[in-house]
Amino acid sequence: MVAQISSTPTTPIPEIIPVGPDAEYDYEALPGNYSLAANLTAGAFAGIMEHSVMYPLDAVKTRMQVLSKAEIYSGMTNAVSRISAAEGARVLWRGVSSVVIGSGPAHALYFTVYEHAKDAFLKLARGDDRGTGSGTYETNSSTFMLATAAAGSCATIACDAIMNPFDVVKQRMQVSAGANYSSIFSCAADVYRREGLSAFYISYPTTLTMSIPFQAINFSSYEALSNILNPSKHYDPLSHCIAGGVAGATAAALTNPVDVIKTVLQTKGVSSDASIREAKSFMDAARLIYLHDGASGFLRGLRPRIVANVPSTAICWSAYELAKFYLKT
Repeated sequence: MVAQISSTPTTPIPEIIPVGPDAEYDYEALPGNYSLAANLTAGAFAGIMEHSVMYPLDAVKTRMQVLSKAEIYSGMTNAVSRISAAEGARVLWRGVSSVVIGSGPAHALYFTVYEHAKDAFLKLARGDDRGTGSGTYETNSSTFMLATAAAGSCATIACDAIMNPFDVVKQRMQVSAGANYSSIFSCAADVYRREGLSAFYISYPTTLTMSIPFQAINFSSYEALSNILNPSKHYDPLSHCIAGGVAGATAAALTNPVDVIKTVLQTKGVSSDASIREAKSFMDAARLIYLHDGASGFLRGLRPRIVANVPSTAICWSAYELAKFYLKT
């Protein structure tokens, strides 16, 4: 919806995002000539912060999602206690270097694609593919929400293409069999030697099945909450943090079943169960989960996933907004 602003308005003017070369941009609305290097830097910083700070909880979530009769935890606290007692607390950080290495370039691309895709979708909705008009959008309009959701989906496809192999190595290191590897490089070499290159991307379609709705929910929820908490669109760390945390929790809860399926596919190579090792698709893994635990199996790791995603997405958005603010000024 295009906001019509008269010279003598009788009602409050809604917060809008300007489009066009003559418009004034605040740090939130990145103009077309905004530095690609700044976008990449902000995105990389956000990605590394998001994945590294909450890594131990991600490790617990992975352990709880793996189909194994030997590792059955009654809850998140029980999992942390048993893992720490048996293997030491440091094991919860095993494989963190994989996400640090991968998340930098992956999230740099992620946020860069998001910013440019959002701008392109808004221009397309206006019927102006050159972006030379002076129209505006209300930030709470359905057009804006759909544009951010679509842009988030595009960003996810690009990001996961880079991140998926690193995520496979990360999860192989997180499970108990990861103790057999001296480093993420030895793990990657072993996976390639025994299972081939396809092992690094067997979960990619499933990852997208999870990540696209996750990020569509995440971005749309974040933008909507930001408009409520920070209608002035100024840099406000508290509102960015709260909006990011709530958006992450919502997206994590709704997409957990697919995350369980992804974990099964990414860790099947270290399973002692032949039927699990032979799983080759989304449906194969889903069937195994149901046979193993019934419908409740798709809720494995839900609590640690939500607990991890609240601060991690809050950190990610806060770090991104912080980097964008300082790079812009």
